Amino acid sequence: MSTQLTVRLPDDLGRSLRRVSLQMQRKPSEVVRLALREFFGTTATRPGRPADRVRRLIGSLESGIPDLATKHRAYILESVKHGR
Repeated sequence: MSTQLTVRLPDDLGRSLRRVSLQMQRKPSEVVRLALREFFGTTATRPGRPADRVRRLIGSLESGIPDLATKHRAYILESVKHGR
């Protein structure tokens, strides 16, 4: 890294940064770099886990099967058995 920047944050923004960095399991400086890349539109290199990129989608679809999470294997085998 060639450029260093020191920024003073208001208390509420500092708390938000700490909370998000803990959630993402990243250093606050990494979160700030990600936010700046997003702001400037240079998101070609997105570090982090793949699940973090789709976290907002998890649980957003309804399958109509109430016990799918606990009996997923049985449903997959049944589907394969019937060619669906």
